[in-house]
Amino acid sequence: MFKEHIATYREEAGELLAELETSLLDLEETPDDDDLINRVFRAMHTIKGSGAMFGFDDIAAFTHEVETVFDLVRNGKMAVTKELLDLTLKSRDHITTLLAASVEGAEIDNAAGDALIAGLRGLVAPSKANESQPEDVPSAAANTPADQIDQADLQTWRIRFQPNRELLLCGSNPVSLINELRSLGDCLVTAQFDGVPPLDALVGEHCYLYWDIVLTTSRGEAAIKDVFIFVEDDCQISIQLIDDQAAGEPEYKKLGQILVERGDLSPEALTQTLNQQKPLGELLVDQGAVTSDKVLSALDEQQQIRKIRQEQPAADASASIRVPAERLDQLVNLVGEMVTVQARLTQVSNTLGDATFISIAEEVERLTNELRDTALNIRMLPIGSTFSKFKRLVRDLSRELGKEIEMETFGADTELDKTVIEKLNDPLVHIIRNSIDHGVETPEKRVAAGKPAMGTIRLGAEHAGDSVLITIHDDGGGINRDAIRNKAIELEMIPANAELSDQEIYSYIFAPGFSMAAKITSVSGRGVGMDVVKRGIEGLRGTIAVDSELGKGTTITLKIPLTLAIIESLLVKIGPSHFVLPLGAVEECVELSRDDIRAAHGRNLANVRGRLTPYICLRDQFAISGARPDIEQIVIVSVRGERIGFVVDFVVGEHQTVIKPLGVLYQDVKGISGATILGDGSVALIISPGDLARMAETAELDQL
Repeated sequence: MFKEHIATYREEAGELLAELETSLLDLEETPDDDDLINRVFRAMHTIKGSGAMFGFDDIAAFTHEVETVFDLVRNGKMAVTKELLDLTLKSRDHITTLLAASVEGAEIDNAAGDALIAGLRGLVAPSKANESQPEDVPSAAANTPADQIDQADLQTWRIRFQPNRELLLCGSNPVSLINELRSLGDCLVTAQFDGVPPLDALVGEHCYLYWDIVLTTSRGEAAIKDVFIFVEDDCQISIQLIDDQAAGEPEYKKLGQILVERGDLSPEALTQTLNQQKPLGELLVDQGAVTSDKVLSALDEQQQIRKIRQEQPAADASASIRVPAERLDQLVNLVGEMVTVQARLTQVSNTLGDATFISIAEEVERLTNELRDTALNIRMLPIGSTFSKFKRLVRDLSRELGKEIEMETFGADTELDKTVIEKLNDPLVHIIRNSIDHGVETPEKRVAAGKPAMGTIRLGAEHAGDSVLITIHDDGGGINRDAIRNKAIELEMIPANAELSDQEIYSYIFAPGFSMAAKITSVSGRGVGMDVVKRGIEGLRGTIAVDSELGKGTTITLKIPLTLAIIESLLVKIGPSHFVLPLGAVEECVELSRDDIRAAHGRNLANVRGRLTPYICLRDQFAISGARPDIEQIVIVSVRGERIGFVVDFVVGEHQTVIKPLGVLYQDVKGISGATILGDGSVALIISPGDLARMAETAELDQL
């Protein structure tokens, strides 16, 4: 059980560290944002408290040092400076290292942590030395003498702290939490024993007590919540403001009202007890202080307000649960198998022609489609969490290269499959690094060119049908088309007399070993980064488009499918074999007759409404024997912005494809990206249009 808690802590700490980095980068832009400061403090407070609870003493001790500094910041005793943010970001990286070392059992560089602590303490020392200066902003610290605190700032809170019985098993100590509350101000604690069972039923490891606490403090509700922040899921905690000194209310609630508000006395019991006396209205009428009509009018008002308030709908509490990713993957795999079985059921029902059987098959198909959509939506996550990681990359790398670059994002709420988001990280890293190194110029060059000294990289996402378009734009110097062409000729990638479009020339940026860097640096120059981008995006069945204007900037657009598990596709047939083409890439289907072939004079070109379109004959490409039909079909798809056709015997129609990976022996087969199982149990190969197009281009260049 304890191991499960440790695994949960590591997972939650990783999420908190990601949130911490994002908050710190946002804080750099708006250093006076109190909400961001509180988010940073709470993240570190949770990491520290939970770390100490589960035995990560090194993480707790180190994080305490950072937390101490931000406690001064949120109390107005320190300002957010560049030095503080630099040290805090490095401290965040060090905590990540400590967390990883706890998993891998690696050695920890204590010297790096000590250096960071020394730097943080160096920032705190001048702040403490100036605490007595008049211009300091006073802090409402818990230990400040009562006569030095403005009474108008004091608030009294009612807190009920009721731990779950298993709290002690998690390593938490309720007494330490109560003592932390005592440090916030004047505190009155009352232990409640009504949950303690008889001695023969008592379990020594369980916590049966709960506490009612009345706390008067100037620290506010946030400070109280911070005390319970890392045990809030294991307790029932109620925090209510019961007296605001600033309101100046001289009277306080009656005893019965207090007991009812706490939940210790039911309203019925209070009413029954009070009914033993005469109601206030009757007493007033008996004394002649007021007429009975006026009492009835006041009662009507009271009842009306109560009725309206009771009819107001209570807001539904949103709830979420944490599910291991492996279970989601297993669910999607099972749904994929169900889709295959459903396709087979539909095929069999249509063959038999039984109306009842067909009706059942249609109902199963409807339910299967709904289940498929629900299962896939569960794995959908907003891409903003990935975008936020790159702000740190742009910040650190631009400083290393002596450049001024800011990063803008849009479409952060665009959702993608969890697996797709994970595989997008490396390609995006290489593209952004390339934009920083090769794209955006130094401040001096930008000013000389009439541009602002600070460059901009815009990263965004938007939905486009069953795909997502991810755009990376920089306002740098753009791509020199002629320089790339000359470099490709120098590397003997193309002949000197080759006529290529801009897109074809830009595509060599992604060729293995191709680099325009004059020298090798820690950032680029080895010609491997953009090749990684190409392989990564193609592995996601995506495409890359490059658009650039010299002196103005470059835009790289990635088109990525929403999910890798199930796709809409076009089923085609060549001889006895079936193949599948991704429907998102298909533009249209046209016929190809013998006359069309003769009119092309042996070239693989088709005249489609006056436009010549090159095509690849898949029967020849895959060496499928048999006679070609008199009229074939050309499936025209878009590859890297160009139209290219694939000739098949005939088009079967749309098909819902559950993607299955190829076996180990067939992983390197070019032109095929996977396979799927059809309704009759046969296998159809999934064609990769981009791979086949490149294979055809390579073969054509070899013939030149």
